[in-house]
Amino acid sequence: MPTPHWSAPVAHAPVDATVPLPGSKSMTNRALILAALADAPTCITQPLHSRDTELMADALRALGAGIGEDFDDWQVLPDELAGPARVDVGLAGTVMRFLPPVAALAFGEVSIDGDPRAQERPMGPIVAALRALGAGIDDGGRGALPFTVRGTGSLDGGQVTIDASGSSQFVSGLLLAAPRFEKGVEVRHEGPPVPSAPHLAMTVHMLREAGAAVEAEENVWRVAPGPIRGGEWVIEPDLSNAAQFLGAALVTGGRVTVPGWPAETTQPGDALRGLLGAMGAEVSLGPDGLTVRGSTGFSGLEADLREVGELTPVLTALAALADSPSRLTGIAHLRGHETDRLAALVTEINGLGGDVRELPDGLEVRPRPLRGGVVRTYDDHRMVMAAALLGLAVPGIEVENPGTVGKTLPNFTESWASMLAPA
Repeated sequence: MPTPHWSAPVAHAPVDATVPLPGSKSMTNRALILAALADAPTCITQPLHSRDTELMADALRALGAGIGEDFDDWQVLPDELAGPARVDVGLAGTVMRFLPPVAALAFGEVSIDGDPRAQERPMGPIVAALRALGAGIDDGGRGALPFTVRGTGSLDGGQVTIDASGSSQFVSGLLLAAPRFEKGVEVRHEGPPVPSAPHLAMTVHMLREAGAAVEAEENVWRVAPGPIRGGEWVIEPDLSNAAQFLGAALVTGGRVTVPGWPAETTQPGDALRGLLGAMGAEVSLGPDGLTVRGSTGFSGLEADLREVGELTPVLTALAALADSPSRLTGIAHLRGHETDRLAALVTEINGLGGDVRELPDGLEVRPRPLRGGVVRTYDDHRMVMAAALLGLAVPGIEVENPGTVGKTLPNFTESWASMLAPA
């Protein structure tokens, strides 16, 4: 049941806060897949506990993996994967794209479904690719959820060509399970550029860390068959979830520090350092973490966000409050995310008096004085984050269904209030 509207708090002074973040959703869900397919137990340390990661853990449990909690850590005991099973992917792109290749390795039927919007999200490329690699899938010809994977306990694998321009998750899903395919896999992309390249780099890096032999060229990825090591995964903080907190430093002319920011990472959220710097922030990375400082006003942004599309909602909110226009491109694929994010941002910000226009592959934002009102969130966690940022400068913003932010960042509203509390 949707939670009541949340009155986004206004900042009456510059923020001055240190904001710890929970673990990365992208790393946690990749670690869960690799651990379930490993040849020995795995401990996942500092994972994210949220709707998306719990859905992944429950899906793998349904297939037979033993996943238990040791305080905040997850202990994963791999076992023979088997159906029949029913899997709920919710609205989680990582679960809906990473789980079907694993289901193809199970004995028996695995029925996969999700939230109503999940049935509209692109799935055709992963379904077609798995069929080409030897899997039996009954989807009624829709190329979308719901569908049933008829697993035989193994999958031939081999070469496959797909169009992954809709989501890098189509490639990542195939690669993560590929060491268990009889022939491994060679995935070749043909079509417009694949978005979210850092997420693909994360997949390749984590596979190699787990002992898999991976070759990555431009638009071609090869994974050799072989064992996946167990052991330990230590999950980094979720850097994309830092966007709204760091953005608050710009909006209020204050300071926000996110501790534990890694010096080197494959997370796309690391791009915030350059993007916020381009808008006028003072950005520094040191022993205490990443610190962003704002001053009086900040500029708009012209950027290609193809590789970091998940940052778009918060950056658009910042752009609506900036001192000059912004142009954000390379993000046409966001129309197929949790909601059509481009349309949602245009509708909701313009409903507050803003001036945001859709482009063929992005958004153009011309700052105007905004007024209060209800911001609809479309079951999209990043719309809640964007609305909260707007609320710092615009009194009277009421956020619909703030609980949907539990998809990746439970306790968000409490963390937001804590950031704004006087030191």
